Amino acid sequence: MVDDEEKKEEMKRYEKETGKYAVWRGIVTEGFKKWQKGEKIYDRDKERISLYISEETKNEWQDFINKSNYTTISKLIRDSVKLFINDQLHGNANMNRLNPQTISNISHALKEPLTSIKGYSQLLLETYKEKLSENVRSTVKNIFEQSILLESKIIEFLDDIRVQAPEYDILLIEDDLITIRLITSLVESKGYSCKGVISGAKGIEVLKNSSPKVILLDILLPDISGYDICKTIKSDSRYGNIPVFFLTAMTGSEVEENLKETGADGYILKPFNLSDFEKIFKIIETRK
Repeated sequence: MVDDEEKKEEMKRYEKETGKYAVWRGIVTEGFKKWQKGEKIYDRDKERISLYISEETKNEWQDFINKSNYTTISKLIRDSVKLFINDQLHGNANMNRLNPQTISNISHALKEPLTSIKGYSQLLLETYKEKLSENVRSTVKNIFEQSILLESKIIEFLDDIRVQAPEYDILLIEDDLITIRLITSLVESKGYSCKGVISGAKGIEVLKNSSPKVILLDILLPDISGYDICKTIKSDSRYGNIPVFFLTAMTGSEVEENLKETGADGYILKPFNLSDFEKIFKIIETRK
């Protein structure tokens, strides 16, 4: 406790003038220390989170208010987000084809500050709840609840966007790495690009984010039959028009029996000749 009578009187005067505590749980408050230095003290019923930002920032915000119709930051944020969404959805038909770096930058710019806002408001509510006045506690609670709503909107808006992956002339779904290297070298020597993956599931995942001109598909894969993958591809309106050629060591007669059912456009048998891929290159040229 404070023994100095003069300081006790100062504390009483401070508490009477401001409605704040000079001592809280045996510790002299920062508010009282500022008051002693002659700094500006706000009334308790007018406390806001803005008290914790610099005077320079508050002045900049006040200048903005004087030049616009925005009197609250929340209204500015809401209108900014709406404008961004409308511009992108209605003014840009390729919103779902943004490149990965753009998506990452937008996500970082929105989620990083939101993490701080959400985290600190939750920390205040859970750790310093008893030290906050009713007004401040209510404001912080509202900020926390609004941050959760905004978080869900960001996730809904950004995380479902189809990321634009690099485009490939050929998507090769093949579980033999030596074959992948050989075909990739051949394709690249002709001036084209090739993406090789070793499982059916990975092939479908890549296909969802790219539009190859031709798909080369092994039939015997470690996870999904090439026949089933081909049926999946051909039944999907997004990439059903992409030519699919089986690349397999199975007999030609067995493969031909399944061409119609799977919707495949043809096949190349292993062991293959490099000339067998000329028809693939011709298709690529026609689809440029």
